[in-house]
Formats: sequence, structure tokens, C-alpha cells
Amino acid sequence: MTKDLTNGSPMRLILNFTLPTLFGLLFQQFYNLVDAMIVGKLLGSQALGAVGSTGSINFFVIGFCLGVCSGFAIPVAQKMGAKDFPQMRRFAANAAYLSAAIALVLTVATALFCGSILTAMGTPDDLYADAYAYIFVIFLGIPAVFLYNLLACVIRALGDSRTPVYFLALSAGLNIVLDLAFILVFHLGVAGAAIATVASQGVSGIACAIYMARRFPILHVTQEERRPDLDACKTLCAMGLPMGLQYSITAIGSIVLQTSVNALGSLYVTAVATGSKVYQLLACPFDAMGSAMATYCGQNVGAGRLDRLRQGVRACSLLGLGYSVMAFAAMLFLAPQAAMLFLDPAEGGLETLVALTARYIVVLTAFFFPLALVNILRFSIQGMGFSVFAILAGVLEMIARTAVGWFFVPHLGFNAACFASPAAWICADLFLLPACFGCITHLQRRHPTAALETLSKTAVSTQ
Repeated sequence: MTKDLTNGSPMRLILNFTLPTLFGLLFQQFYNLVDAMIVGKLLGSQALGAVGSTGSINFFVIGFCLGVCSGFAIPVAQKMGAKDFPQMRRFAANAAYLSAAIALVLTVATALFCGSILTAMGTPDDLYADAYAYIFVIFLGIPAVFLYNLLACVIRALGDSRTPVYFLALSAGLNIVLDLAFILVFHLGVAGAAIATVASQGVSGIACAIYMARRFPILHVTQEERRPDLDACKTLCAMGLPMGLQYSITAIGSIVLQTSVNALGSLYVTAVATGSKVYQLLACPFDAMGSAMATYCGQNVGAGRLDRLRQGVRACSLLGLGYSVMAFAAMLFLAPQAAMLFLDPAEGGLETLVALTARYIVVLTAFFFPLALVNILRFSIQGMGFSVFAILAGVLEMIARTAVGWFFVPHLGFNAACFASPAAWICADLFLLPACFGCITHLQRRHPTAALETLSKTAVSTQ
């Protein structure tokens, strides 16, 4: 059930790891998109705009959860590469304890303050009630987010990117059924869509936990290994908290930008919300590449195969470039059709909304390669153990989005909002490119013996 990423062609290994992860992310996006499609077509574009207006604060909190889970999996991947299985299990157990504690604190805090946050963001009055109903339920589901994502990240750290896909497929199917039931039968509106999302992810997490207990004996902890370990917790927090903060710091810029877009009116809020749904689907391959690189680099650092790090970064960057070109070419012709996936054709006055949404989509996809590099380089750095650099990259993204939101959107309007994310990606890359290769050089200088052994193994394998 596990896979060693320290031997073999980096391109082949990364591609084989990325594809199942991509399918999993597509399933995850699928049930998010189902929410949007059902809300937009059954409840109208205003309800869709309300859900979309919560996207930045949703990313601020849920992104932190995802980042923490990804960071907690890095020590597991490194110990997997080093074949130190007792310590690997000790890290996994303590990651579970920390996740439970963080989930409890976040759930209480966000449930208490989500209304105040929406008010501070200037959410339009005609969207506020639905926005609050949706995000409040999502925040109550934070424990389900931690449950599934921690388990999925640990499994991927072992080299298995397939198993999490099965449970996301289950979740996607269940989400569709619950969406229709809660909205059409029980008439719960946008809150019903949120309940369906939370319930589906909770079921997926529970099923994943049961499967892991039965099929992953390498994770069966002993009584000694399951005891809370302060040193293990320190290491996990040193990896997980910076990654979580990186997501949240990045989201601060998104919140500022969303606040500026809110001031433009409901039409523009809905255009950004609809375009963001298409973007999130199209960007899934980059998230999968990032996940692959975190595990690839983590295992290779743990095994001392340091020369494979540059090879992996180059191989994954080529994959990112190829996909970026294809996505942009497709959206040049299909962006309006993609927007209509989430809108009801029977609803009047959609011409302007579709045109705005298509413009937003095309601009974002034109800058997809910088986004690919952000994910590849950032997760590679994190897999090597330099999680603090993720915060610095997030700060640059935040500064760029904040600058556009504060200074350009009020004067240039919607066009400026379209270029906010591309500006953030480019700013992050200006830091991440030298940082990534600097981290590799630092590791090779700090562990010259490991680098020499890697070169020796490479030479032997080619003879």
C-alpha cells in the first residue's frame, strides 16, 4: 500500500503520484462545484453570489486547516524515506492529537465571530443572510475537514496517492444526493448545500479511518508510540503551523480583495464567485503537483537522495508548463460556456454577467504557469523541511493582492480585480525560485556525504 519515491525516474514517479492525487482533488472540487451548480440553478445567481462572497474567509480558515495537515505529514514522509517506522508512527499519532485540539479551538472561534467578519468585509445587504447561513455551517464542519485531510495527507506521505481518491469518490456521490435532498425536499436553501458538504466530508473521513486501520499495518501504533511526545509535537508544529499560516496569510490578501469587489456591487461579486469556481477546477492539477512534490522531496531528504531534488523540481515544472498552455488555450474559446455551468439560462440579464465571468477566467488561466511554479516550488521547499519560507511566500502574495484591492480596484474596477491573483503569483515566484534552489544547495552543503552517496548510486544505476 506504500510507495518508495527515492528510486526510479523522477518524472515517472511524480506523474504516477500526481494523477491519482489529481483525481482525488477533482472529486473534491466536484462536490464543491455541485454545490455551486445546484445553488446557482435552483436558488438563483444571488444565492450563488452569497456563497461566493464567503470564499476568501472560507479559504482563510479552511486553508489553514489544509496547510496544517500537509505540514504534519512532512515528518511522516521524511521518516518513511529514512525507513524509521516507529518514529513515523509516533509522528502520525501526535499529529492526530494536535489536529483534534486545533479543530476544537477553530470551530468555536469561527462560529462565534463569522457574522462580525462578514460585516467587516462589507458583504452586500442582499447577500448577507445567505452568506452567513452558508459559512456558519461550513465552520461547524471544521473537525470533518481535519479528519479527512490529516488521514489523506498521512497516506500520501507513505507514497499511496490512490486510497484517498476512493473515499472522495464516495463523498462526491453522497454530496449530490444530500444537496438535492436538503434543497429540494427540506427547503434548507444555501445552508442545505453547506450541510451536504460537511456531512459528505465527515463520512469520507470516517470511512478512510476504518480502511486505514484494516489495510495499513505499517501505521498500527504500539502503546509506547501512541503516547503524547513533546519533542514530536514541537517538530510537527514547526512544520504544520507555518504551512497553515502561509495559507491564512495569503487569504488575508484575498479578503481585502473580496472587500473591494463587494463595494463594486452584487453583479461583480457574482462574476468573481462564478469565475472562481471554474478556476478552482482548472487549478486542481497544480495542487496535485504540489502534493506530489511535498512527498517526493520529503522522502528523498529522509533517504539522503539529495541530487534527486533538482531533477524532481525540473520534471514537475515541465508538467506544469504543458498543462498551463492547454488550459489557457481551452478557456480562450470555452470560458463563456464554462461560466454557464453555474448559471440558470432561464434567468434574465445574464449577458453582462457571463462576459465578466469569462474575462476573469481568461485572465487567470493566462498566468497559470506562474501559479504552477508557486505550488511546485513552495511544496518542494516544505518537503525539504523549510516550512518557514512558505510564510514569506504567503506574505508576498498577501501584499500583492492587498495592494491591488486597496489601490487599484476602487479606481480601475473589475479589470484590476482580474489581475490581482496573477500579480500575487508572480511576486511569490520571485522569492520562491531562488529560495527553492538555495534550500537544495544548503542541504547538499550540510550533508555532503549524502550528496556523494546519491551521485554514487546514480552512477551505479546507469552502468
